[in-house]
Amino acid sequence: MISLILKDTRTFMSNLLIKDTFDRLLLSEAVISTAHTYTINGEINKSFFSEEELSQLSSTSYAEWLSVRPFCYSIIRGNKVPTGMKIIFLLPDTYVSDVLAGADTILTESDINGLFLNIRYSDGNVTVVTGTSLSSFSLDKSVEHAFDKYVRLFFEQSGIAFEEQ
Repeated sequence: MISLILKDTRTFMSNLLIKDTFDRLLLSEAVISTAHTYTINGEINKSFFSEEELSQLSSTSYAEWLSVRPFCYSIIRGNKVPTGMKIIFLLPDTYVSDVLAGADTILTESDINGLFLNIRYSDGNVTVVTGTSLSSFSLDKSVEHAFDKYVRLFFEQSGIAFEEQ
């Protein structure tokens, strides 16, 4: 687990809300506080979709940020910045495979419940904390370390400057 402080809030918000930087990540939860507080549960409501529509989704568990981003942007845009925001992203299975490929571990995809990015905006600052959830206890931290490295590289390649806490 690492904790990052992002150096340029404006650049990050542009990557988050306007550009496609985070579009393939899955949304677990979003809480946005403006004049009201909006809470979005990213879990897919399977009863809303036909079987055909479900088969076309990249994940049948959580919504891609791509599909929720315009709504979140519509809440935030305007003359005033939000008083607070929390977004929890979950890496899709294809990204989990990439992380595992960079880890020296015996753990497999089925051993991983989720790799998370916890983003918090408060008082004009953005912090990001990584999280790893395994299906059983393990002293093996190689997946966690590989994920942290993956996140650092992702931010660097996206032009998002940060410093570690």
